[in-house]
Amino acid sequence: MRTLNDYFLTVKMSDVSTAGSVYVAVPDGGRVIKITSVLGGTIATADSVITAKVGSTAMTDGTITLAYSGSATGDIDTCEPTAANTVSEGDYITLTTSGASTNTHTADFTIVIRR
Repeated sequence: MRTLNDYFLTVKMSDVSTAGSVYVAVPDGGRVIKITSVLGGTIATADSVITAKVGSTAMTDGTITLAYSGSATGDIDTCEPTAANTVSEGDYITLTTSGASTNTHTADFTIVIRR
């Protein structure tokens, strides 16, 4: 359940099938409570695994698996980090893809932070 103390950050990954990272600056402190992805197209060959980090420290339970089997535009996946998910003003969040899948497609991410 969202509260008035929640705020949202969004970031787009241009290609979930090529190993790489995207970064988003944190404007205020809090805890990352949920990350949601929306896939921009069908991926193939293998799952694309997205790992969320505060800077370079991985969040516990901060992994989203974009399954290639049955994947399609608009697929939504989520994770709910449980530890190592505290952010401070001036931090950044990193989302890194394993790059294991094929087909070049975007994914949009919404990060929910609770103050």
